[in-house]
Parts: sequence; structure tokens; C-alpha cells
Amino acid sequence: MKKSLLFALTLLLLTVGMFSCQKDPAGDSPEPSTGPDRKALLTHWADSLVKPAYQRFNDKLVVLKAKTTAFTAAPAPATLEELRQAWQAAYVEWQKVELYEFGPAEQVSLRNHFNIYPADVTGINRNITSGSYDFELSTAIPQQGFPTLDYLLNGVATGDAAIAQRYASSANHRRYLTDVVAKMEQTFGTVYAQWNGSYRDTFINNAGTDASSSLSRVINAYSLYYERYLRAGKIGIPAGAMTGAPLPDKIEAYYQRGALPLQLATTAHAAVQQFFTGRTGQPSLKSYLDALGAKDSRTGQSLTSIISAQFGVSAQQLASLGPDLHATITARNADAVASYNEMQKAVRLIKVDMTSAMGITVTYVDNDGD
Repeated sequence: MKKSLLFALTLLLLTVGMFSCQKDPAGDSPEPSTGPDRKALLTHWADSLVKPAYQRFNDKLVVLKAKTTAFTAAPAPATLEELRQAWQAAYVEWQKVELYEFGPAEQVSLRNHFNIYPADVTGINRNITSGSYDFELSTAIPQQGFPTLDYLLNGVATGDAAIAQRYASSANHRRYLTDVVAKMEQTFGTVYAQWNGSYRDTFINNAGTDASSSLSRVINAYSLYYERYLRAGKIGIPAGAMTGAPLPDKIEAYYQRGALPLQLATTAHAAVQQFFTGRTGQPSLKSYLDALGAKDSRTGQSLTSIISAQFGVSAQQLASLGPDLHATITARNADAVASYNEMQKAVRLIKVDMTSAMGITVTYVDNDGD
């Protein structure tokens, strides 16, 4: 009898426990998230920024290839000038996509194939003379891309007539010029095709914050580009900000000079600034950080307000280096150093405060000694 009562009591307690553990059907749905929508941000980046920018750049590459073909078929000052204009247009457009060194671009080392400068003139001339070269070798990185085209179109001789004649009389020069452009088209074509294929969905659906996530890869690429390739590469190294001695021969588009080097730098800076700010009502780094309530670690003020303000100051200082960056570095280098210093102020904000607020780990190391 006692055992029967004990069994009945145990059964009753288990039954009550089971019912008490059941959830209210109305509570089955998770609470709506009040945080930023990472997938919406990634979707906007893919469909409204990266893919359209790549399409515009691809259009410029198509023209560059056509003008290269026309020039090598009939080398003359007129066809040379048309090719130069196509090269400059593509080079400026490149500044708007170079910061997208993640995903397919990172896999093929797109930047290495397109814009490592200064060009290795000795290596380029050796390649032309021998007629034998492999653009996939690490030693060939500064022997291709836009900086090499700068030398080939502006530096192989003095004056347009002499440059055109060099190509008219040298099949190896014509071949090398053609091969450089063909390699650019092939390498970028791989990246462009993947974004227009399955990678777009892969990118959007990888919406975590771990080191392999799309968000982490974008933020690391963005921070690295700003710190190493814009701040240091375009201004700091030529100005000698890290070494104490100006090196004007290290500027972008060294052989063309004139207004182009600064135009490349200001275009790149505007691309970084616009990627951060975005458009009103659209997802962006700024809106994401605002949704997180991100603060500056030193002042406690809105992080996005401080970053935006610093970008504005940097843009003004950079523009003041015109019209000829080479001449500015040579004659009034202190202004170039001042521009570098203004850009430097945003490094901590981006690399430390922004990544910390977003829960992103910085996965690259910069060793420029600053």
C-alpha cells in the first residue's frame, strides 16, 4: 500500500513537472532583435557597392584593352594619347575598388597584380629584352599592373614621338604592353565573375562576427587599406613620414606626374570616407556603429561623429597638396607630412575603437614603424 501511494505521488509530481516545463505557445518565437542587421548590411555592400563598382571598373578595363590593341597595331602619338587617357580613367576608377580586397579579390591577390609601386623598371626592361616572364612569380609583382603601364606609356623614352617609335620598332615592347593588360583583364575577370556568380550569396549568408565571417574580412580589409595603402603608401612613404627623408620617386603614377598622383589619392580617400558614411537611410558602417552605441574610447563621444569629422579634416588637408603631389613633396614636404599626420589620427579610431565596438578581431599586422 505504501509502495502504491509512493508510486502515485511520484507520477503526479512528474506530470506536474512536465506541464510546468512546457512553454507558452505565444513565447515560441524569439524576441525581435534590437541590434544592427548584419545580413542587411552585407546585402547592401554586395548589391549596392561592390558589384556596381566592379562593373564600372570592368567597363574601364574594356576600353583600356581596346586602346592598347589600337596603339600596338599602329604606334603613333595620337594612339598613344588615347591609350594614356584610357589608362588614367581606369586607374582613377581602380581607386574606388582597391579597398575591396576580400573574398575573391583576396584569393587572387588582386592588389598585387594591379597596384604595387614603384614599378620595378630594371625587371620590366629585363622582361622585355628576354621576352620571358611569369606574372605569377612574387618577383613579378612590381612588373605589372597600373604602375608598370605608367612606365610603359610615359617613361620608356622622352616625348610622345620617341615613345611611339620605341613601340613601332620593338615587337617585344608591343608584346609586353599587351601581356600586362591581358593579365589585368584575366585576373580581374576571375574576381568579377565570382561576384556575379555564387560568391554574392556566400558573402551575404556568412553573417557572423568571427574571424572567417564576411563582416570580419571586410573590416580587416578596410582598416588595412586605410592604414597601409592609403595613409602610408600614397602619402606617408613619399613624404618620408616614417624615415625622415622625403622620397618623391615613391609616389603613384610617378612617370605621368602632374595632377594624376594627387587625383588618385583624393579619389581613394573619398572611397574610404563614402564606404564608412554610406547614404542616408541605407545600411553602412556608420549606421551599424550608431546602432551599437559605439563611443570613442578617450572622450566617450559618439565614435561615428569623431571618425566622420576626422575624415573631413583629412580630406581637406590632402586636397591642399595640389595640384602636383611630386612638386609639393619636393618643395613643401611639411604639408605632405601634415596630411599624413591627419590621416594617422583616424587609424586608432578605425583599427581599435571601431573593431572593438563591432566585436571584430584585427587579423593583420602593420609594421611601418609608426
